[in-house]
Amino acid sequence: MLENVLKSNNIAVKITVKSLVSAGLVVAAALLPLLVHSVAGASGGATWLPMYLPVLVGGCLLGGVFGATIGACSPVASYFISQAVLGAAMPAAIKLPYMIIELTVFGLVSGLFAKKITQRPFVAFPAVFAAQIAGRAVSLLSQAIVIAASGQGQYASLFSMIRTGLPGLFLQAVLVPLIILFLVKGMKHDRIG
Repeated sequence: MLENVLKSNNIAVKITVKSLVSAGLVVAAALLPLLVHSVAGASGGATWLPMYLPVLVGGCLLGGVFGATIGACSPVASYFISQAVLGAAMPAAIKLPYMIIELTVFGLVSGLFAKKITQRPFVAFPAVFAAQIAGRAVSLLSQAIVIAASGQGQYASLFSMIRTGLPGLFLQAVLVPLIILFLVKGMKHDRIG
């Protein structure tokens, strides 16, 4: 029905499977922090980094462009959804630009491995690790530049951020490749059957 209305108004819309999966992953990335915060408390997000999981899955499955898009859109969606649901934005406005940068890099770098992952799903392990290193490095660098330019903040807080997020990084390094292995195996089985 919607397609007929759009056609009658000469509006061309092409919705692809990748677009739908991307939108679903952005929604998952926006809602997972709400769940983690309700279970693990206020520091749960900084420890478990729930938003990163769907971004990495998206990059590994859909490629760099879609991964980067999911990464850029997820913190913004989370910000507005959490503001509407809780009355308190997650991430906080001051952290939002850094999370956009970091998650964009996470999605882009993991997505660079997508073609190899479809051939050999175990490539998801180094893909996630490379994305984590690159994303965290870019985030640290951008925050260090702001601290140096503004003279406000402390460099020690940057390393504290990394230390706090180690459980989440470890969980991603194990869980995301296992999810990818499961999904790729399922997709191959569906093609055969």
